[in-house]
Order: sequence, then C-alpha cells, then structure tokens
Amino acid sequence: MEATVSAAPPVAYKIGNEKLCKITPKASEKLTSLLVRQGRPQGALRIAVIGGGCSGLQYKMDLVDGPANRDILVRSQEVNVVIDPKSALFVSGSLLDFSEDLQKGGFKVTNPSAAAHCSCGESFSA
Repeated sequence: MEATVSAAPPVAYKIGNEKLCKITPKASEKLTSLLVRQGRPQGALRIAVIGGGCSGLQYKMDLVDGPANRDILVRSQEVNVVIDPKSALFVSGSLLDFSEDLQKGGFKVTNPSAAAHCSCGESFSA
C-alpha cells in the first residue's frame, strides 16, 4: 500500500498597496533585520487590530512566513506586510515607523483613522 501526499491548497490572498499601510525606511531596515535573524527573509509583518487597551483598540504585530487565506499583502520599502480584512478597516492610510528612543522606542503606527489615542500611545479608538 502506497501513501499519497497531497499538496496543501494555495493560499488565497489579495494584493494591496501603500494606501492601506506604508512603511518608513527606518521601519523597513529594522523589519528586514528581524526577519533575517529569524531565518525567514521572505517573511512578513502581520499587523492586526484587536480589542483592548485603554482606548478600546490596540495593534498586534507578529513576524510570519507569509499571508494566510483572505489576508491583504502590501509590499512597502521592500518589506511584506499582511493585514486581515477586518483589521484593514482600521489601519487604512497608516504609516509604520521605527524609533530607537529609549523611552518610547519601537514600532509606532500613525493612523489617520484613529479618533482618539491614549496617553501611553499603545491603543486607540476609531
């Protein structure tokens, strides 16, 4: 009896553009180094919006191998960003930057759709 191995079905995702999310050169440089360090140079940054934080919504970011079903893939500054359709409603027009600042360093999202931000800068409301 021979075992057959079936290939996984292709991932169905959409291609977006920088109108959804744009990456600064600093953020691109940092993301590229993080992806290479993790051994996935062709990987992507996943940006999601989840409930929580002091203003009701917050960003969740992860490094992933690539898009999942129904994701939107955006290529900006030579880096891949994936966003699920629900989160895309909240991040449209956003800019992702990176700062080395000791107090408030790290990745920062500037979101024109955010109606209010909390003082800690980690959450927003739309």
